[in-house]
Amino acid sequence: MNRSESVYYRDSGTVPFASRLSLAVRRRMFGIFMDALRPGPQTRVLDVGVTSDDTQRESNYFEQLYPYPQNITCVGTEDGSHLPLRYPGLVYQRVRAGDPLPFEDATFDVVFSNAVLEHVGSRTAQAAFLRELCRVGNAFFVTTPDRRFPVEHHTGLPFLHYLPAGLFRAVLRRTRYHYWAAESNLNILTRRDLERLFPPEASVQVRSVRLAGLPSNLVAFGSVAR
Repeated sequence: MNRSESVYYRDSGTVPFASRLSLAVRRRMFGIFMDALRPGPQTRVLDVGVTSDDTQRESNYFEQLYPYPQNITCVGTEDGSHLPLRYPGLVYQRVRAGDPLPFEDATFDVVFSNAVLEHVGSRTAQAAFLRELCRVGNAFFVTTPDRRFPVEHHTGLPFLHYLPAGLFRAVLRRTRYHYWAAESNLNILTRRDLERLFPPEASVQVRSVRLAGLPSNLVAFGSVAR
């Protein structure tokens, strides 16, 4: 797979106007991040889940918008080696899916993670992922698609994801979107699902971000008691 070819944009990238709409929502989420956590020039930020993609306008939007890129450390399972070249001072490290993050406890002031949680597997795996974010950061900001939105973000298919999970996956397995049928590749959340996944030491707020009046994405942010 070439650096510019990320599986996460393979299908949604073919939907007309999807990139433009996604960028608008992501700018809104970035605004919530800045207002809620108020990072400064010395804030140490870890971005978990950067992508190899450099063809979509919304790819790695945090790095595009954040005013202090020299204070960003980012990790991902895809090749992000282009990011330090584009954002001087930024540090990139490649990681393996499911492995612990290669950092000590409370290394970072803030951990940011956009649209990764739905790709880590079962609810148990998702909870473990959030525990790991809370382990390495004193505060966190996590985003994920809202299952209530009528168009599934990764396939661009309308309404099908409203089916019970088993039936949704069975149907996808018979289509060209079969990659997304595996729970390990896509496990969409509701607001209630997300609220239940955080560890007890996390003080969390969850908000819904809307697109055309409909709940498009969920953002969860807060601090970690030490």
